Amino acid sequence: MAVNIILISTYELGRQPFGLASPAAWLRKRGHNVVVLDLARQSLNETAIDDAALIAIYLPMHTATRLAAQLIPVLREKNPSAHLCCYGLYAPMNVEYLRALGVSTILGGEFEEGLVQLAERLATNGGQASVQPSESMISMARLQFEVPDRSGMPAMEKYAHLIVPGAGFRVVGSTEASRGCKHLCRHCPIVPVYKGVFRIVSRDVVLEDVRRQVAAGAQHITFGDPDFFNGIRHAMELVEAFHSEFPAVTYDVTIKIEHLLKHQEHLSSLRDTGCLFVISAVESVDDTVLEFLDKGHTREGFFRVIKIFRELGLTLHPTFVPFTPWTTVDGYLNLLRVIEQQGVIENVAPIQLGIRLLIPEGSRMLELEDVQRLVGTFDPQLLAYPWKNADPRLDALSEAVQEIAAAAERQKESRPATFERIWKVAHAAAGTPAPRLNLLSQSQSGVPFLSEPWYCCAEPTRDQLVSIGAPQPVAKAAVASADGFV
Repeated sequence: MAVNIILISTYELGRQPFGLASPAAWLRKRGHNVVVLDLARQSLNETAIDDAALIAIYLPMHTATRLAAQLIPVLREKNPSAHLCCYGLYAPMNVEYLRALGVSTILGGEFEEGLVQLAERLATNGGQASVQPSESMISMARLQFEVPDRSGMPAMEKYAHLIVPGAGFRVVGSTEASRGCKHLCRHCPIVPVYKGVFRIVSRDVVLEDVRRQVAAGAQHITFGDPDFFNGIRHAMELVEAFHSEFPAVTYDVTIKIEHLLKHQEHLSSLRDTGCLFVISAVESVDDTVLEFLDKGHTREGFFRVIKIFRELGLTLHPTFVPFTPWTTVDGYLNLLRVIEQQGVIENVAPIQLGIRLLIPEGSRMLELEDVQRLVGTFDPQLLAYPWKNADPRLDALSEAVQEIAAAAERQKESRPATFERIWKVAHAAAGTPAPRLNLLSQSQSGVPFLSEPWYCCAEPTRDQLVSIGAPQPVAKAAVASADGFV
């Protein structure tokens, strides 16, 4: 018997959600009626909600989960008989909170098969499913992935697009060639679920997904893998095949600094196969902080990568977590000086300069005695352990930088102009005069970037919450938190 199913995404970095398209393919192939809703781009479909026997919400990150927590009571009120499921990285990390909201099934890791099994149980038992055993929440099964089914989603033109200065913009598609990660970075939300495991999506499936998106108008593809070089052979064979079939289509990937150094010999191949830029979670330029985060690279390693990229003609987009328990005012100023001196002002989205360390349930950060002494009691509303810096100037500076970045995004201000405002605010916080910046010498007008640069997520804004019909919280417009992947 077919089951009426709704798959919901609340937010996924401005991309068309892979976490809807992949399970939709699995469920539709087995005869179920599936409606996909991306509430970052669509309004709530009340008719579909009323008819659904299963409502499953995709939780790949902190912002998505905060938005879902506001949405779930709305769904329960509209359809109290529907079976509620949450799946994705942040589902098993917040199991107690989600259960308290009325969620019956939690799925993490490789979730597609679990969703199919849940749908089959509901079909067999007249819309009822047995209590989920705790050991079934996280699956590391090696799945034979289906080609994602993106039918019913908003058009790619509705999502973030690629801006190439001087050449206009390009329509962006997205896909995933792998999930999970080999590494155990202490602050990463992938680690509590995957614990060093990663899984490959077969090349044929990835290429067919790309093929369909290019046919629908995609001119650029974002590979959403946590680290594209986790499986280096898989990655390089894929981009060679990609470029052979789609020579006019460009792409971007996310790769650790550690991997960029280890696999330096492959970087020219990325460039030659159409890679426009590489995102890398540098996080800090302080070696002590990098050691606390267990990032696997050093300040000097970051500088080496900048030099290598410049020599190769590749573009690096560094992301950061500038505000940690160990950040000092002098350390923050040093980060800004490094960005200026290394000539990467244009490469850094301003929101990256306001990110605070997020410590979710299950985080390896809690292994550190310094962190255990610092954090407060887990806050289920924030879905994190709250903390404050020993120097109150830094918490105030973080908020000020976030407000500057949010205003700059709304006003479409240039990155150098925004950087200069952050530079002045940071020096004012330190009580020192701000040295003059020579921004003209730093300008790199050809740096390509995505129009929605929220690689590290922001907490949900009032506008986002209104868009899904959820209650309006009393919250600042843009409070950023670290939700990066590598």
